[in-house]
Parts: sequence; C-alpha cells; structure tokens
Amino acid sequence: MTSLRKNKTIYIDKEAASVLELISESLLSPVTKLMSEAESQRVLETGLIDGQSFPFPFVLAPSGNKNEDTIKSLQKGEEVVIICDGEEFATLVVDEVFEIDPKERVKHIYGTDDLTHPGVMATIKRIGRWALSGKYTIVQATKNKNKITIEQAKKRIDAKHTSSLMMGANPLHRAHERLIRQSLETTDLLVIFLLKPYDSANLQYEIRKEALEYFINNFLPKNRVIIIPLENSYIFAGYNEIIIDAIVAKNYGCDRLTIGRNHAGLGMFYDCNSNKSIIDKVTGIDIQITVASEYVYCDECKTLVSKNTCPHGQHHQISYHADSILELLEAGILPPAVLIRKEISAFILSKLFPNRFKNVEKLYYDTFPVKGLLEEHTEKDFYLELMKLYQTTSLT
Repeated sequence: MTSLRKNKTIYIDKEAASVLELISESLLSPVTKLMSEAESQRVLETGLIDGQSFPFPFVLAPSGNKNEDTIKSLQKGEEVVIICDGEEFATLVVDEVFEIDPKERVKHIYGTDDLTHPGVMATIKRIGRWALSGKYTIVQATKNKNKITIEQAKKRIDAKHTSSLMMGANPLHRAHERLIRQSLETTDLLVIFLLKPYDSANLQYEIRKEALEYFINNFLPKNRVIIIPLENSYIFAGYNEIIIDAIVAKNYGCDRLTIGRNHAGLGMFYDCNSNKSIIDKVTGIDIQITVASEYVYCDECKTLVSKNTCPHGQHHQISYHADSILELLEAGILPPAVLIRKEISAFILSKLFPNRFKNVEKLYYDTFPVKGLLEEHTEKDFYLELMKLYQTTSLT
C-alpha cells in the first residue's frame, strides 16, 4: 500500500527498483550505496571502485517534473520515501543532491548518446537532471533465494568450480546447446543466468525458461546445471555489459564466466600491436572470463562446428542468429531441426499460437500415420509429427 508518511516522495519504475535490489543484495559489490558527485567523478576518471573495475557511476536520477522538484528541495540528512508501482519500496537518507547531464549518463552506459540507438532512446527517457545519493533501506527486503539455490546446488555435488553463462535463450537454439555443453566440460556446476528484460520484444520469460528446462532435464547430467532468473535492466545493456556480468556472477558465488564470441559487449580493438577486448580492461574482479568459440552448421562437415576448426569457409556455414530464428517462429513457421531442436520448436509454437487449428485432431489423423488407436493429441504433438515428415528423404 502507498505510504502514509509525511516524508517527501520520489517515484521510480520496476527497472530502477531491480537495480536498487542488486545493491541491497550485495550483487554489485563493492558498490554498496548510491554514489556522491565526487565518487561518481572518480569512477569516470579511473573506471575503478576500491581497485575493482566498475564501468560507470551508480546514481539514482529518476525523470519527471515532480521527481525533479522534490529532489532539488531535499536537504542532507532528510529522509525520502521511494515509491514503485504505487507502493512504498524503500526509504533513503539523503547525503547529497547534484545535477547530472542525462546525455552524458547514457553515453557512459552505452558508449553513445545517439538517439537512434534503441537502448539510448529508452534509457534517456527514464533519466532526470538531478541525482541523489545516500544509504537506502528496502522496506520489504527478503533474503535472496537465488543465492541459497546456488549454495545448495554446490553442496549437493561438492562443486569445486562453478561456471556461469548469461543467456537470453530467445529462443534456445543448437549453438546455445553446444555452448552449454562446452561450459560443462570444464566445471562442476553451471549456473545459467536467464535474462528477464523489461520490454516485450522477446519470448515470455516462462516460455524460454521451460524450453531451457526441457533441454537440461532430458539431455544434460542431473544436478549440474541450474537456472537463475536475472532482471535484465539497462545497466546490463551497454558496451560495458561484460564487466557488470562478471561482477554479478562473482557475487553469486561463481568463479568462472563464459561468454559467446558474438557477445554484444565484447568489441575488439587494436592496442600495442595486439587485438584486445574489454576483458583485457577488467581489473580486480576475481573471476575467470572465457570467450567461447562461435558455432555454425557446415553443409560440408554436415554437423555443428566451431569456426576455429572448420576449413570450408563462410559460404558453407549457417550462423545461428536468434532474432532470425525467432522471426520464423513468430510467423508460425517450424524452423529446421538443424537450427533448433524440434521439441523446443513445437513447444514454442504451441505457446505462440494456441488453438491455431480448427480441429487439430482431424488434422493430425488426416496427415500422419497412426496406430489405429484414438488418442488425444495436442498442437505440440502435431508440430513434432510434422517435423518428422519434413525430415523424410525418400521423395526429396
């Protein structure tokens, strides 16, 4: 319920609230509070906090005229109530109020302030000109169940090494599967942080989670892979994303992080006669970061291969672009099994197009060979049998 206090109030959205929760749960350590103007400036100059890489200042500067008027009026030591979705989310004791440049803020996050960049446009609308710093307390804070889940999984198999993957699985395709298997080769426990974005341009989280669970439960060793939801807020979206990923994974208890070679934040550059990436800039984060191979399907090798080991060249290779595979699914087309496992395609299509067919039972019995028994079939069953026909080669 909305706070009845007489204190001044500011208003934030769920995305900002999720970032504040990361701090309160020590998942962005060594950051423990909202930064002052001087602390923000030191981070911009050094890229460090307590000798550890951190890419940009951690400040709270919510947009809106009402928020701006309130923040400008706050005095040091004053308590302010933070409201999210009409409910009291946190209280903050003000240390300092200072002005920021929203364009500079998004530039520090994304590496650009170009408004044609979708992340910049979405984020700059959320950032105001006035920031406030100080320690805050979340009103209904609870113990992080995900940390407990990881610790229990480690104890269950006596894990000496725990690796992590940050994954959208949007959708889960064959190259994702190979990346997961490759990560498992060199670790005891694998934690897959499944991203939960704040926009609607993705498969629903529950659909992606169920598809990933199917793969884990049916095709991987038991008890060695767990899924942890990760609120994918704007701080994970910039060119420094890998640094934030590493910090969060380390604070969750992982000692290794694997990223794909096409990771959005990897960006290679040339320095001192050698190729480098942002990984070479990471300082003080006690986690091993590995860049995995890029996997493609080669029509000469007839299998999924690493680009590093396939000699046949790009004109023989099919790359795995999740957005294109998703486009096929959203158009109602069953992707080839070489791109995505047929059971997962069938499941996703049945979720995206519920009750798509007027009479799926009639269609099923008219299209596929049956054993003579009348059985109930779902749309997922229909897609699975359809894929079998696609894979028939006697007349092709």
